[in-house]
Amino acid sequence: MLLPRQFYARDVLIVARDLLNCYLVREYNGHLLIGKIVETEAYHQNDPACHAYRGKTKRNEVMFGPPGHAYVYFTYGMHYCFNVVTGDIGRAEAVLIRALEPVKGIDIIRTLRGGKSDRELLSGPAKLTRGLAIDLKLNGYDLTEGKILYITKGEPVAEEDIVVTTRIGINAGKDLPYRFYLKNNKYVSKK
Repeated sequence: MLLPRQFYARDVLIVARDLLNCYLVREYNGHLLIGKIVETEAYHQNDPACHAYRGKTKRNEVMFGPPGHAYVYFTYGMHYCFNVVTGDIGRAEAVLIRALEPVKGIDIIRTLRGGKSDRELLSGPAKLTRGLAIDLKLNGYDLTEGKILYITKGEPVAEEDIVVTTRIGINAGKDLPYRFYLKNNKYVSKK
């Protein structure tokens, strides 16, 4: 079942948890590439690590728009990262999708990732955008349309099966417990 806009129109920390075990679907060249979401990180406007911390810019304007849209950005001059906009219009929040477990279209994902091992295919933000052919053309895309790029419902996750930690790879706001992942899942980027 396609996740509706109401799913995304909630607090970023709630959505970040609830996205675990859901499925990110990418329609690519007539094929479905699907990964189960196994790791997320939450970002909100009052968070110094958030792109919107200093206000609205051309780069982050999607974060201020309607929930349920893709926020894709280019970083370090070589990588794309995929986020899901959450909360209310005008309040910049997004969930970074950090890692996926490959489910469908694995041969195509392997080709897009240059033949990496299954464990390495989608186990990081830049890896998953490369493996699912997500780039700036999808920035602002409405994930609730149910075509090209969208998220479908997964099985609920028991609280004891969710690990909550601080975020990784950042300095500002690094002590906030805003990273969530599925316990014992081998596709998580870093335990």
